[in-house]
Amino acid sequence: MYKIGATLLKEILLLSRDRSGLLVLFLMPALLVLVMTLVQENVLKTMGEGHTRVLFIDEDGQEVGKNIEQKLAGISSIEVVKQIDGSKIDRKTALALVFKGDFQLCIVIPEGTSAACKAGAQQSVRRAFEGEAPPHEDRVGRLDIRVYFDPTVFGGTRSAMLQSLELLAFGIEMEEKMRALSDLLPTYIPGSIKETIGSSLPEWRGVDFPRMQRDFIHSRLLGVRESPAGKNVFEKKPTSVQHNVPAWALFGMFFIVVPMAGGLIRERHDETLARLRTMPISYFSIMTGKILAYLCVCLIQFGLMLFIGIHILPLLGAPVLEMGADPCAVLVIALSAILAATGYGIMLGTLAGTYEQASMVGPISIVIAAAMGGIMVPVYAMPKIMRDISVYSPLAWGHDAFLNVFVRGGGLENVAWQVLALLSFFAATLLVSRICFSLRSRNGG
Repeated sequence: MYKIGATLLKEILLLSRDRSGLLVLFLMPALLVLVMTLVQENVLKTMGEGHTRVLFIDEDGQEVGKNIEQKLAGISSIEVVKQIDGSKIDRKTALALVFKGDFQLCIVIPEGTSAACKAGAQQSVRRAFEGEAPPHEDRVGRLDIRVYFDPTVFGGTRSAMLQSLELLAFGIEMEEKMRALSDLLPTYIPGSIKETIGSSLPEWRGVDFPRMQRDFIHSRLLGVRESPAGKNVFEKKPTSVQHNVPAWALFGMFFIVVPMAGGLIRERHDETLARLRTMPISYFSIMTGKILAYLCVCLIQFGLMLFIGIHILPLLGAPVLEMGADPCAVLVIALSAILAATGYGIMLGTLAGTYEQASMVGPISIVIAAAMGGIMVPVYAMPKIMRDISVYSPLAWGHDAFLNVFVRGGGLENVAWQVLALLSFFAATLLVSRICFSLRSRNGG
C-alpha cells in the first residue's frame, strides 16, 4: 500500500510541475466542447428556426413586394436586409454579394409584379364566370419572384426557403383573386337575374345565379423561380461530394502536424538536431527537407481523396466529384494548404516541450480549426459569432477556395486571396519556429 501511495504522490508531483501539460489537459477539451457546441447549435435549426439574413430587392414597390416583405419580417428566423452601410442595394450588387458567399440568398420582386397579379386575378375570375377553363400552363403576364442562392447552399436549405416563398405567394394571389371576385360579382349577378326572369316580377327561387369554374383557384398568378447568382456557375446544385471531398482532404493534410511535430520533438530530445548543427547544414536545409517530404505525402493523400470522389463514391451511389474547369487552381490551392499545414507542424514541434503536449494540442487544435472552418458543418449554418470567427481558420481559407473552383466555377484569380492567406500563414509559422529555435539554441535547449 505504501508503494502505491508513493507512486501516486510521484505522479501528482510530476503533473503539478508540468504546468503547460495541465493547461493542455483542461483548456483544450474545454475549448473543443465550447466550439463544437456553438458550431452545431444551428444545424438542426437550419431547416426551420435557424437565423437567416436575406437580401430583399423590391423593384416593384407596390402591394406584392410590401406584402412579402412584411410577412418575411414577421418570421423570427429571417432578417430582411435592404440596405448595406446605410445605402440601398440594387440587384447587381446583391447578386455579387450572394455569389461571394456574404449572403446565402437574395429575393427580387420584379417591376410590374403587382399590376400583373391584379390583371391576372381579374382575368382568371372572368374566365371562371364565363365558363372558360384556364389553360394548362398559363404564364401570360406572369412575373415570377426571383430567388438567387449562393451556389454552395445545400438543397435542404434551398427547398425550405422556396417552399416558404411559394406559400407566401399563394396566399397573396388568393387574396387578390378574392378581391377580384368581390369586385366582379356584382357585375355578373344582375345580368344573370335579368336573363332568368326578364321583365316579370322577381321569383328569387327560379333565379339561376352565375356558376363559376372552380379551376380558377389553381391558375397560378405568382411564381417563385430559382436562378443562379452568377453567370459562369454550375446550373446544378452543389453535392455532398463537392463539399466533403475537399473538406476532409484538408482535414487529413493538417493532421500531419502530429507526426511532424512528434518527429521534431524526438530529434530534439535525442539530440539529433544538435548533432546536425555540428555539420555544415543550415536550419533552412533541415526544414526544407522535412517540408518536401511531407509535401509529397500530402500530395499523394490528396490525389487519393480525389480518386475516391471521382471513381469510388459513384459506385456507392453518391454523385461523381465535379472539380470545375481550372485544374491549375486546384493544384495551387492544394500546395498552399499543404505548406500551411507543414508550417503549423514545424511551429508546434518547436514550441511544444514534450511529445504528449504536441499529441494533445495538435489534434484538438486541428479539430477546432476544422469545425470553425466549415469542414464538419457549413459555415452558413453556424451562429453569427462562429461565422465571424471562421474567417481566421486556415482550413476555412482552403475549403472556401476549393468551393470557389468546384461549385462557383471560379479560377485562379477567384482564389487569390485564400491562396495568399495560406502562404502568409506558412511564412508566419516558419518565422515563429525560427525565432523559437534560435532562442532554444542560445539557451542550450
